[in-house]
Amino acid sequence: MSGIRDRVRRLLQRPGTVDLAPFEKLLAQIEAREQGLRALSDAELTAAAARAGRDDAEICALGREAARRALGERPYDVQVLGTLAMMSGFVAEMATGEGKTLSGALAAAGYALRGRSVQVMAVNDYLARRDAEWMRPVYDLLGVSVGWIDQGSATPERRRAYAAQVTYAPVSELGFDVLRDRLRTDIADLVAGDPDVALIDEADSVLVDEARVPLVLAGATEGADVDRDMARIVARLRPGRHYEVDDDARNVYLTSAGTRAAELALGGIDLYTSEHADTLTRLNVALHARALLARDVDYIVRDGEVHLINESRGRVAQLQRWPDGLHGAVEAKEGLAASESGEILDSLTIQSLVGRYQTACGMTGTAVAVGEQLREFYGLEIAVIPPNRPCVRADEPDRLYASIKRKEKAIIGEVAAAHATGRPILIGTLDVAESERLAGALGRAGLPCVVLNAKNDAQEATIVAEAGAYGAITVSTQMAGRGTDIRLGGTQGDQDQIAALGGLYVIGTSRHESSRLDHQLRGRAGRQGDPGGSVFFASMEDELITAYAPDAAGDQIPDAKAQWSLGHAQRVAEGVNLEIHRNTWRYNKLIEDQRRIVLAHRDQVLRTDASLSALAARCPRRLEELRADVPASVLVSAARQIELFHVDRGWAEHLGFLADLREGIHLRALARGVNPLDEFHREAIRAFASLLEEAAAQSAETFLAVPITAQGADLEALGLKRPSATWTYLVQDNPFGSDLDRALRSIAGRVRKITRP
Repeated sequence: MSGIRDRVRRLLQRPGTVDLAPFEKLLAQIEAREQGLRALSDAELTAAAARAGRDDAEICALGREAARRALGERPYDVQVLGTLAMMSGFVAEMATGEGKTLSGALAAAGYALRGRSVQVMAVNDYLARRDAEWMRPVYDLLGVSVGWIDQGSATPERRRAYAAQVTYAPVSELGFDVLRDRLRTDIADLVAGDPDVALIDEADSVLVDEARVPLVLAGATEGADVDRDMARIVARLRPGRHYEVDDDARNVYLTSAGTRAAELALGGIDLYTSEHADTLTRLNVALHARALLARDVDYIVRDGEVHLINESRGRVAQLQRWPDGLHGAVEAKEGLAASESGEILDSLTIQSLVGRYQTACGMTGTAVAVGEQLREFYGLEIAVIPPNRPCVRADEPDRLYASIKRKEKAIIGEVAAAHATGRPILIGTLDVAESERLAGALGRAGLPCVVLNAKNDAQEATIVAEAGAYGAITVSTQMAGRGTDIRLGGTQGDQDQIAALGGLYVIGTSRHESSRLDHQLRGRAGRQGDPGGSVFFASMEDELITAYAPDAAGDQIPDAKAQWSLGHAQRVAEGVNLEIHRNTWRYNKLIEDQRRIVLAHRDQVLRTDASLSALAARCPRRLEELRADVPASVLVSAARQIELFHVDRGWAEHLGFLADLREGIHLRALARGVNPLDEFHREAIRAFASLLEEAAAQSAETFLAVPITAQGADLEALGLKRPSATWTYLVQDNPFGSDLDRALRSIAGRVRKITRP
């Protein structure tokens, strides 16, 4: 019956219906070659790998033998299926504990043995380095070179890593190197190399969750002063009286009383006149920081700095910041010094980064839920790999309560009952504040626990290693939901003893906005056929549910309609987030098309003498004068430096224009009665049309005036200075959204009211 269902799903082209039959047919061939390969010496095995060519069965047999020798692990058939799926350009969905890291390494080695170069995109520095070093013995036996990059890698180290056949790196560092290369003025300074194969670890997280966070290259300037005056004014405003927050906690509005209080504090001005428009903007940004961004929920303060928290992982979002105005407002709110700021020189989305590669594939434990997005935005299909052993985890129905207070009381009772047996418990919370509040409540109830959140993420490996020990209670944010395996018994305990108790018990304190995050949390239990259990608690006061669920009374709520509304709330939230992602992609697509034109022109300038030829046509007399005293090679370099300066400056200014255009396009479109996307495209195309021609004209003006000697062109003599330094970060899009995003949420709210049971 399941086979018929799978064929029907494939016929309907549903995500996750890639036919595994061609890969399964190879398993017998792969196993048949094992005995012959075991007779080879290590050197002979390496030589055999060099001759493998495009024989996938031979490559996988060699990989299995290399893993057996180097790691003491013979890959299961399902791991080999995952390898074959990735080598065919699919995203392999493999359950927690099924050995994705090894499958990915064998796939990367397989591509390398075919003559391809591979970049393995990891989600952070730790995993990039860990996996590269962990898998290095396998690569060595197969004769494949491997390197890794992290934030601290110097330029020579990066070049060596990129020169390897397989390079492990955080996705952000790969993007930052691409951005930095886009500003090089000498071909010898390029670092990142040509993109070929991208193998993406935690593919759904990278390609969906991270895709909304652009990577940015900025020209560093002195830190701007934080707006302390506005921070002091909004600190005196009171919710309900001076301002109101909308139902989704995505926007905040001054009331009449709030406007009067602010105007009085600002010296009696009228905030709503054109001359004070900038003041009103600064006030609103400060109010957003005060009312809508919560410490220990959206960010933490550590070492005198604001650190954003990645909501899908619960970890500190390294190098990530909100747009400068909002980020500075949060720093002012917390009384901190202003961080470095600067002009955006270029940016890169994850979609654009992945789109550079000839081939993309990946692996994750939860891909089918975002299968339509992977297909729509990346052209990727999902191959669902069966587990090596059936999952026997017991997933209980959600328990729904009328209030957060009653819910948390029930959680404490459930933890106490399970802990009394010695069964290890992992409690998954939504944010740092909740994890600390719940840990305090457990402590007062005589239930000692260990807390894992963004404040102590350095201890993650140690805490997770013991989370499956007898009697352990671990309270964690979503950071314990990815990239970790919790072994029953911990590092020293008796696995069979914990299995007899029912295995790890996962308790979720609320549903997440994305069902994938719920599945990831559940997946901490029941790895490789281990016993385990999971249950989610929810309340009618939870942020996800308040606008979706019906009125309810009593203690625990078994009502089917209330249970339905819990899932409905999640589905609507996922739909709104998808539409926001889709809308962002629509706006970025044109920008990417324009960027490709600029980069193609820039690459021609960088690799040829096209700039000098163009200047010879525009300024023939100046060029003839210079030829008498300046070597030809210096003239080529000078012309290149001049044109690259103006192209890069023009592109940075164009990006600034587009950012301002996007910010206000919906109001302009509303006034004109046109589609905002059409209006954006019209204005963006008009502004871009003359960019390269203007750069060429400015280059000619500079060429006529700039001092050029045998040492080169002195651009600084004309005040044409490149940034003294550049820096990179990830800019978290405005968390409150654009006008259109807010409109989508408003529509979703109306839909909820209509469909509420």
